[in-house]
Amino acid sequence: MDDHHAAVAKVVSETFMLDLAGIEPDAPLEELGIDSKGRIKLLSALEIYHDVRIDLDELDRFTDVASVAEVLAEALGGKSDGSDERR
Repeated sequence: MDDHHAAVAKVVSETFMLDLAGIEPDAPLEELGIDSKGRIKLLSALEIYHDVRIDLDELDRFTDVASVAEVLAEALGGKSDGSDERR
């Protein structure tokens, strides 16, 4: 999961122009200045950067960097078989 944390931190850093060193896995998105509109922007950036599809329903899980990394890991896991099913 560490690779996914790093990938999410990098996208957060680049998308919101934040210092990568200050983005911890347990950092709440709100403390990073990412509100509900920012979470949509983050979801979109992750989809583009990783060429995956993440359902908008997953936004409820976007609470901190670690939870976003979990969603990304699930999306990347489903990508290999061409399925949109997460479970």
